[in-house]
Amino acid sequence: FTGCGKDENEPATIINTNNDGVTTFNNGLLSQQVNALPNEPLSPDETESILLMREEEKMARDAYIIFYQKWKQPIFTNISKAEQTHMDAVLLLVNKYNLTDPVGTNPVGIFINSDIQTLYNDFITQGNQSYIEALKAGAAIEEVDIRDLQNLLNNDDINNQDIELVYSNLLKGSRNHLRSFVKVLNNQGT
Repeated sequence: FTGCGKDENEPATIINTNNDGVTTFNNGLLSQQVNALPNEPLSPDETESILLMREEEKMARDAYIIFYQKWKQPIFTNISKAEQTHMDAVLLLVNKYNLTDPVGTNPVGIFINSDIQTLYNDFITQGNQSYIEALKAGAAIEEVDIRDLQNLLNNDDINNQDIELVYSNLLKGSRNHLRSFVKVLNNQGT
């Protein structure tokens, strides 16, 4: 499942990472790969995990939007745009399995999952204190994503190939974004 990249000899990849570690999804290619995999029955854990990850990726995007509005630093706008592609990647699963999208038309900062709403509120409170605290909140958001994705990928009841494909690539993106936040924190002397 490869397509042509910028150079005809260079295959397109599902994720693209720039020099700053910002990782976006090539959702056209991902969609082809997800749809080429079988429609397997969803376990309750799989259904719950898809809905959780859809809102968790929105939480990251929304927090970075707010942090950019407050601190006007490019790391936040760059990663918020990348998080939109992560949200869209999970939406592929929502649509493939005809699930009700928990994000819907919810505005920035509004979530169905009360645990995610609480996390978001806490991260926004932290990030509004200072630019450094916003960077730390960003790193913590990525750590939450990494922990949750690792737990989901290690759950024996979550084994549909398309879900594993999306989650394993989300995990790569979260690791790269965490490295980006740590790099900027180090550059700030923190």
